[in-house]
Amino acid sequence: MNSIYQHAISRLIFLIFSCFYMTAALAAEGEQSMTLILKSPDFVHLGEIPKNFTCEGDDSSPALSWSQLPRNTKSLALIVDDPDAPKMTWVHWLLYNIPPTVTGIPKTVAESNLPSGTLQGKNDWKKTGYGGPCPPIVRHRYFHKLYALDIELPDLHHPNKTQLENAMAGHIIGHAELIGTYQKH
Repeated sequence: MNSIYQHAISRLIFLIFSCFYMTAALAAEGEQSMTLILKSPDFVHLGEIPKNFTCEGDDSSPALSWSQLPRNTKSLALIVDDPDAPKMTWVHWLLYNIPPTVTGIPKTVAESNLPSGTLQGKNDWKKTGYGGPCPPIVRHRYFHKLYALDIELPDLHHPNKTQLENAMAGHIIGHAELIGTYQKH
């Protein structure tokens, strides 16, 4: 029980630090306001992600839509991850160079149906594409993070999350989050 408590405390400290870091990073990059909106018709913010978008269903991606992009947005990036995974934040999906003229990603999107110019990174299964929630125990949170960038990134050749974040550094002009939860049934 003591190790579970210590793990929970360390995760809480990490989350608090991450929030402060992200706020400082956005402020340093000229973030004027968090007006960018990200939503899904498939689940509400802090609500449960339906089973069909998980490893217990058909593992398909939910639909996402966004609005109110900052002026001068040249591209968008999407990172979907699970900070509640044991030992590390688990990356489920990486997209970048989404054109700013696009207002969303359809449900069950295949790589061939991604918006023209959109590139993918590798998730923590070492594959491109969406990998749905599949928590080993308890309910996990799945952060869908959309970033508005003031540049179009070069082809990073299937980057991991760290490589994508490093390429985005200094170019984030807007950010929105949509959090869904899931627990195996």
